[in-house]
Amino acid sequence: MWTSSKQRGDAAEAVALHYLEAQGLRLVQRNFKTPGRGGGEVDLIMREPNGTLVFVEVRQRATGGQGGAAASIGRTKQRRIVWAARHFLLRYPNAPPCRFDAVLLQGRLDDPSGTVDWVQAAFDASVAWAR
Repeated sequence: MWTSSKQRGDAAEAVALHYLEAQGLRLVQRNFKTPGRGGGEVDLIMREPNGTLVFVEVRQRATGGQGGAAASIGRTKQRRIVWAARHFLLRYPNAPPCRFDAVLLQGRLDDPSGTVDWVQAAFDASVAWAR
């Protein structure tokens, strides 16, 4: 159905976005990237009704092998997400409360038996930078 990893990623983000909007979150920005090479990217930046900014990493895996979608968000990926979030927050004179979540899609995107798991506070910015 999807021929490239970019198309699969876009489709997974669309599923995650729809899911989070159904939970009451509002989209702020999609695919925020820091300028230059070696930076980071945040798949979805959402806002909760209470004003909290939620930086969301979306991961999709067809099978649960090798730990599934959750296992693919390692320390290096977390650092890049935090880096991008810090860059995004520069536009705010007083940064709002923030959180780093993950939406994990398990199974094929065209298979209705697949699962969507929303992991709130999937990781902490200070832990991502710990060695």
